[in-house]
Amino acid sequence: MHDAPPDSLPATGSGPEPLGGGLKQRHLTMLGLGGVIGAGLFVGSGAGISVAGPGIVVSYLIAGALAMCVMRMLGEMSAAMPASGSFSVHAERALGRWAGFSVGWLYWFLLVVVLAVEATGAAQIANGWAPAVPQWAWVLIFMVVFTAANLASVKNFGEFEFWFATLKVFAIIAFLVLGLLAVFGVLPDTDPVGLTNLTGQGGFLPHGWSGVVSGVLAVVFAFGGLEVVTIAAAESDDPVRSVARAVRSAVYRILFFYVGSMLVIVTVLPWTAQRAGASPYVTVLDSIGVPSAGTIMNIVVFVALLSALNANLYGSSRMVFSLAERGEAPKALLKVAGGGVPRRAVLASVAFGFVSVVLNLKWPDSVFLYMLNSVGAVLLFVWALIAVSQLRLRRRIEREAPERLVLRMWAFPYLTWAALAAMAAVLGLMLTDADARPQLLWSAGATALVLAVAGLREWRAARTKSPT
Repeated sequence: MHDAPPDSLPATGSGPEPLGGGLKQRHLTMLGLGGVIGAGLFVGSGAGISVAGPGIVVSYLIAGALAMCVMRMLGEMSAAMPASGSFSVHAERALGRWAGFSVGWLYWFLLVVVLAVEATGAAQIANGWAPAVPQWAWVLIFMVVFTAANLASVKNFGEFEFWFATLKVFAIIAFLVLGLLAVFGVLPDTDPVGLTNLTGQGGFLPHGWSGVVSGVLAVVFAFGGLEVVTIAAAESDDPVRSVARAVRSAVYRILFFYVGSMLVIVTVLPWTAQRAGASPYVTVLDSIGVPSAGTIMNIVVFVALLSALNANLYGSSRMVFSLAERGEAPKALLKVAGGGVPRRAVLASVAFGFVSVVLNLKWPDSVFLYMLNSVGAVLLFVWALIAVSQLRLRRRIEREAPERLVLRMWAFPYLTWAALAAMAAVLGLMLTDADARPQLLWSAGATALVLAVAGLREWRAARTKSPT
């Protein structure tokens, strides 16, 4: 692949993936739905409500629209050219080796660091249920279980994610139904609330549009995780149709779940009733008399964290495997087991995940904090490269193989450029926000380091090829 000119498309059906298939359409559909429904929504959304009030609904609409655009762009490229490396492969084809190397390693680093957060969060919940088992032991149990599942078969990963996502989707649907019944006063001991909570306590935008903007900063990263669908599509029975269907079904439903949840939360209760550090879902369920609401949501968050851990382990292993395929990672990682599982890539990813977990348990406020900050804004850098890649590849596909465009980006190229402008605006806002600035600066430093390594590799390759 390296010797191919960057302006050429791979032939249809060329370079079949050595990875084993086995993911069904239902796996990809639920992965798309459940991949971004995590602790960031169930717990982290409270931070957004505190800065935006009812305007958090607008914040989620803006952030969700941006995520939908990115997913559509990614879906267009992945349906036309399915690959286990997904956007890393697309970036290489569109911009050159340096881009594929950079975005692939940045995304891998992002996943294995976040994996530590998820493992630790799930362990904290489990430790609360069974204090006799130390937190580190729970982390070890989770890592071993999901490593074994990912080593055995891709079907195991698909089944885990299918049932995890099903539970999360069911929980949100149940919450929406209960919330609507409470709004209309149908539930026992409830009165219709109407729009009072949307217009009281300072109005719909109590902190003005600046609050909405701050809300966007607080919630935009909760949409990370959608990208794994296009990575997994390469191991489905029909990659082209599977990724197209998964993207179409996921983007609208996810936006509905996110925005719908926020609308119910700020309608049932005044936004000022939300408590710092508490899940807004628990607060609402408590207010309408749902017994053991806290325990129920703890279970849902626990499942959400394990689901994200599983998905990140899968995504990181496939990304580093794809990098090895293209000579951007050690060739030893290319070893594929009989069932088509890249076991060495899985072990390499989980090994670094274990390191991250140890750092998180030992030095959460120092070493691990720096690591976490260094990936804080990486998702936006990845999204930006996806958009730039789509701008380049869309024209090329239209020219050379228009029949591959089974899924098209809306209003191309205008909406792609608008999405890029929105990403730049978010990065600019992070620079002016005291809380977000460290994440941006550390992430920019990590990105610059990876780009420097990529540039050095290109320079050495050019020197090797040039005549002496």
